[in-house]
Amino acid sequence: MKSAVETLDPTKVKLSVEVTYDELKPSIDHAYQHIAESVTVPGFRKGKVPPRIIDQRVGRPAVIEHAVNEGLSGFYAEAVRENKLRPMGQPEVEVTKVPGLVAAAPGEEGELHFTAEVEVRPEITLPALDGLSVTVDDVEVTDEDVDARLDALRERFGSLVGVDRPAESGDFVVIDLVAAIGDEQVDQVAGTSYQIGSGNMLEGLDEALVGLSTGETTTFETELVGGDRKGEKALVTVTATAVKERQLPEVDDEFAQLASEFDTIDELKADLREQAGRIKASNQAVQARDLLVEKLTTEVEIPVPSGVVEAEVHRHLESEGRLEDDEHRAEVTEQAQTALRNQILLDTLAEQLDIKVSQSELLDYLVSASRQYGMDPNTFITTLDQQGQIPAMVAEVARSKALAVSLRQVNVVDGSGAAVDLSEFIGTEEEDAALDEAEATPAADAATDVSSVAFGEDSADEKA
Repeated sequence: MKSAVETLDPTKVKLSVEVTYDELKPSIDHAYQHIAESVTVPGFRKGKVPPRIIDQRVGRPAVIEHAVNEGLSGFYAEAVRENKLRPMGQPEVEVTKVPGLVAAAPGEEGELHFTAEVEVRPEITLPALDGLSVTVDDVEVTDEDVDARLDALRERFGSLVGVDRPAESGDFVVIDLVAAIGDEQVDQVAGTSYQIGSGNMLEGLDEALVGLSTGETTTFETELVGGDRKGEKALVTVTATAVKERQLPEVDDEFAQLASEFDTIDELKADLREQAGRIKASNQAVQARDLLVEKLTTEVEIPVPSGVVEAEVHRHLESEGRLEDDEHRAEVTEQAQTALRNQILLDTLAEQLDIKVSQSELLDYLVSASRQYGMDPNTFITTLDQQGQIPAMVAEVARSKALAVSLRQVNVVDGSGAAVDLSEFIGTEEEDAALDEAEATPAADAATDVSSVAFGEDSADEKA
């Protein structure tokens, strides 16, 4: 098979492929076999109809069409591998030549020629990582940080108590709510507890409830956020059937013993200070990652395939039923371009750093993802495998790992210019070497290994 690539623009190529008759013949033989099993010809058993009879009854063109349709994807994939292309979308294929429609003598059959235009990942050049520097926030735990964590803990052990006064911000109000458009009632809620200031229901509800006492009613106009009339303006009548405030426990040794394993409030506060420090240190790693991506995307021009962006935007808007919303389309387009630009950057980074994804790394990622979806890990992995999504998960793990490895080479400092040690969050070269030695699983094989785990005797939870 011969193939050649013509670059149409930085994100699109034209692949020209020539397939010999001998290379297409297995598909032609399979086409004859498949057609023989589906046609009925007097004097022949199904599956035993000779090719010359099929040519007479069905026609040689149907056989060739069947063979081309069957073999085209394989020849395209082979040409992509040979030319080391990285497709990012579906190809537009045009068949320009097919073997003779009349069976010919050996050596005279002709060839299959086709072209495929496809959007590909652009080639970009990244700067040397050891010459880059990012500055993250200092890890400074204040008394206010400790108090905030302590108050959050107190709220968990607090109790709601009814009050005989107008509602204030932060109070919990039990409400009955009726929404109407004109004379039509479109929604009704009864006995729902709502915290003023949470902002998780209707716009304008917080303002309407402040100052409302038990048994009082008020109305306000707002836009509906759900249901068949979503997005329409409605007049909402809300009644406060109860007003409650959260009473918090005292900050003392008794509370420390109730809410923790510590005997004194001082011990509890010391532990909360350590927790706050660990979280801020973790936030440094997240901030460093984001700053590195921002710096690289700023310094490197990364063209994005327009067709891939348009397809993603259409899918997103269609799922929301907002294909005609031009303002939202512009917003989603910008988001899709940013996401795709970051993906191209990280995929290039992963290749440059020769990132390998081990089976355990992929499995850990999938088990964690399954918990986010509230699914059994084995069921989650099996579903992804059936949908052909495991390779995409491998790529996602590789991108994340590429960022971690990159941060080891970048100069990360805090506000005072002191070096920041992120090894707890991004690992070390020694740890990676030990993992590679233990598993030695190439990224390309990790998907197959994990799929086998999903169907094997050991559960994903045990493997994790």
